[in-house]
Amino acid sequence: MKTATWSYWRRILAGNVIASLVVVLAFSGMTMRTPPLDVLEAFGIAFLFACCISPLLGFSMPRLAPWIWSRFGFPFNWIAVSGAMAVLGILGSLTAITILTAVGVSPPARFAAWFMGSLRITMVATLTIGLFITAYEMMRSRLDAATLALRTTERDEAEARRLAAEAQLASIESRVQPHFLFNTLNSIAALVHDDPAGAERMTGQLASLLRSALDSTATPLVRLDEELRLVRAYLDIEHVRFGDRLRYSVNLDEGTVSVMVPRMALQTLVENSVKYAVSPRREGGSIAVRASVGDGRVRVTVEDDGPGFDAALRPDGHGLALLDARLAMLFGNRASMRVDSRAGHTGVTLDVPDSGGG
Repeated sequence: MKTATWSYWRRILAGNVIASLVVVLAFSGMTMRTPPLDVLEAFGIAFLFACCISPLLGFSMPRLAPWIWSRFGFPFNWIAVSGAMAVLGILGSLTAITILTAVGVSPPARFAAWFMGSLRITMVATLTIGLFITAYEMMRSRLDAATLALRTTERDEAEARRLAAEAQLASIESRVQPHFLFNTLNSIAALVHDDPAGAERMTGQLASLLRSALDSTATPLVRLDEELRLVRAYLDIEHVRFGDRLRYSVNLDEGTVSVMVPRMALQTLVENSVKYAVSPRREGGSIAVRASVGDGRVRVTVEDDGPGFDAALRPDGHGLALLDARLAMLFGNRASMRVDSRAGHTGVTLDVPDSGGG
């Protein structure tokens, strides 16, 4: 228990450092010519704000969020969680300004000005990082609970829940890695000034991805158009980061939008393509999603022009290994995943029974 608690607060501390860096770079007007002491002072102030806000979030949200989720449905659960975070952010901000005033960094007469000036930054940082951390910790809690259930309940049923939780946690975890979180927050911060509508759209796309992963009532199969909506939201976010380095296309045969596919299957494949075909290469890469239906089968392919990989190597916990296990759990031997990878081309095709659609 002590180890788990220490690990939790280490993640909170890492989030504080990331949030402070984002605030300094995105909101403080720092440049390469800014004196190092000024940069250090700005970081210290931002870090103080983060350290005053994060304990409130860290203690309160793990208890508040499950209570809210059990009593409210979408979108009121997200509104209530965001409202609670906003209140905690304001309280933490007031605490930080009080400390700065007490140590003489800011005169008492500027207390109100400090508070109003910090309010917008506090809201952006608190809500964005708070929602990420809350989502991550809820998924980690679910995974821990499912792992415990594996030892005490019927093995096959618990194994299915564990696999689903691992797939969902892997999807959330891939988005809260420091580099992804930093770039996403930095993009949102930049858009707030130049393109408020774009910032609002990107925040909504992040909410869609998190909502899908956290939906406790989610069915294992979803319509292809619903899965593609999440894939497009993810790719649009990544396009802000990579620009023209990320090129993608979606081609669907007639009648495929309503077919049923495993939840987050395409998301897993597209994330792999972005990670291995686009991110590490200066020229970026192209991703193509194709779908067809016929003879009672649904075939969905994700292709990229990356360097390729050894398809025989699928370590436990890797996205393809998890997806393979989920296909076996859902369809037995009635589904397959074919990987064709070589230098300059990788294609992963899912072949599953056509379960029909609404």
